[in-house]
Amino acid sequence: MNTPQTQIQNRVPQTLRQQLSGDYFKQQVALALPKHMTADRFVRVGLTAILKTPKLADCTPESVIQCMLNCSALGLEPDGRRAHLIPYGNVCTLIVDYKGIVELAKRSGDVANVFAQVVCENDSFQWENGEVKHQIDFKRERGAMYAAYATITFKDSTKQTDVMTKAEVDAIRRRS
Repeated sequence: MNTPQTQIQNRVPQTLRQQLSGDYFKQQVALALPKHMTADRFVRVGLTAILKTPKLADCTPESVIQCMLNCSALGLEPDGRRAHLIPYGNVCTLIVDYKGIVELAKRSGDVANVFAQVVCENDSFQWENGEVKHQIDFKRERGAMYAAYATITFKDSTKQTDVMTKAEVDAIRRRS
């Protein structure tokens, strides 16, 4: 039964914290989360992210909730390691970190391992026909970075390697 008190409470806007902690939000998150994650933990991690980044409280509740739901659909916690909640003005934006992308790739069942490394001036580096030979002498300074590469090993043991120059890495950094 709807008493005058509950009618008033229903009209009072909830804080973002109350919305995220509410049973309805937890139920919606639980529907999307993979079996290894609980809605309670997911919400706690999200609330911690908001405490660590106070400007998130200035974002519209809808944008924060949407980012949290997107995180839950991906099965990633917004922990600042794999996924980040970033305030842009009053809009929260979800940024999936490379560690989150690697986790999703491994979870797909096709990827066994991902390895990435920077190449510096004093390293021995060769890239030929998609094969990398990289040696690092840790007894001396490596020098400035001039390239980076990543190798993905698939479950069928095939590998794929991509190499980028420092200029290509910097161009991507400027766009993000």
